[in-house]
Amino acid sequence: MFTLILLGPPGAGKGSQGKSLSETYKIPQVSTGDILRAAVRDKTELGIKAKSYMDKGELVPDSLVVEIVAERLRKNDCHNGFILDGFPRNILQAKAVEKILAGLGKKIHYIINIEVPRKEIIKRLSGRRVCRNCGEGYHLIFNPSVDDKRCDKCKGELYQREDDKEDTIEARLKVYEEQTAPLIDFYRKKGALISIDGVGGFKDITEKIVNAIESR
Repeated sequence: MFTLILLGPPGAGKGSQGKSLSETYKIPQVSTGDILRAAVRDKTELGIKAKSYMDKGELVPDSLVVEIVAERLRKNDCHNGFILDGFPRNILQAKAVEKILAGLGKKIHYIINIEVPRKEIIKRLSGRRVCRNCGEGYHLIFNPSVDDKRCDKCKGELYQREDDKEDTIEARLKVYEEQTAPLIDFYRKKGALISIDGVGGFKDITEKIVNAIESR
């Protein structure tokens, strides 16, 4: 099969597109956030180390994130391919993942960069609302509830997560531009980058990604 990295700013839709592609191609979506949480939950040796940083509100060091990702990629379900979502986050991690894959006799086949303008990202993220009771997600523009203050399913209170407030979004975008955006040139120089317009309907964007993969 193949291996793929999804790049793009917060709010570009990497997680949702990764899930769709995972279902289409029957290969696992490997999300850094998910595997970190799983390692902590399962109390693996690496998970315990990661938790010590997370409990203090500190970022998990690159070296430890790389070890946890490497551990995940060695599992049997990744044998025929995988989709990396949220990793690598910087050039140091990108070089590390190349070494990991070389050791497994693998390489990255596609790097999909989902391009979304800053104004659109802010609109997407700042409009998100979550039910405080059941966790159901809504959006003020794209998926509003009948009552903009209550969940359609359980009538729980809808709230805006701290991550989705405009000041926080701007801070997240700044981190992305400083640390992750340089990966675009890094992979472009290798001739592996495929840029996709990430504005439009979800299925349309999925189709663009699938067409780009199939055309290669």
